[in-house]
Amino acid sequence: MIIRKLFKFENAHIVRNCTTRRCSESIHGHSYKVELLFASDYLDRGQMVYDFGLTKRTIKELIDSFDHAITLWSGDDPDYIKDMKKWSRRWVELPVSPSAEQYSRVIFLMVERVLQNTVMINEEKNVIIHGVIVHETETGYAHCEYADAHNEQMGKIDLRDIRFSEAIQEEWSDPAMWEKLLAGKNIVNPKKI
Repeated sequence: MIIRKLFKFENAHIVRNCTTRRCSESIHGHSYKVELLFASDYLDRGQMVYDFGLTKRTIKELIDSFDHAITLWSGDDPDYIKDMKKWSRRWVELPVSPSAEQYSRVIFLMVERVLQNTVMINEEKNVIIHGVIVHETETGYAHCEYADAHNEQMGKIDLRDIRFSEAIQEEWSDPAMWEKLLAGKNIVNPKKI
């Protein structure tokens, strides 16, 4: 069974090397919608695949990290990256260009890591992230599944290469959350939310 949870954020970026000059040469923003598709062949004690309330902390905080921020590609011009970090308190730096396609891959891998490190306590079983859909506009989106997220021909994404500004980390319920996830430390789902 597949369930869907929707998140939203506002973000600015430049997508270098794309065909459209406006997109590749000017900072611009979008109102993103992100659909997370969770799947399992089991239901928990509440007869759910995964309680949506469980997405309100780590998963929501990671996706919200992109809100009112600028997303930078680590392969961009070093002077541009330096200036953007100087003038924006909220930034995220990715090892891939911040296109809708790459956002969907990055978010897939982030949520996958959260689920891998989550101790389930309500008899949730085999819960996976089945897909991520990133709507960059009302008329266009990118849909990523497991094979896409792990396809290095689309650009290698090592989660250790993702950087969040201090201002973003300070807003998390646990400022060390990202480092703990990278280290494989367990997150325990609360008994009641």
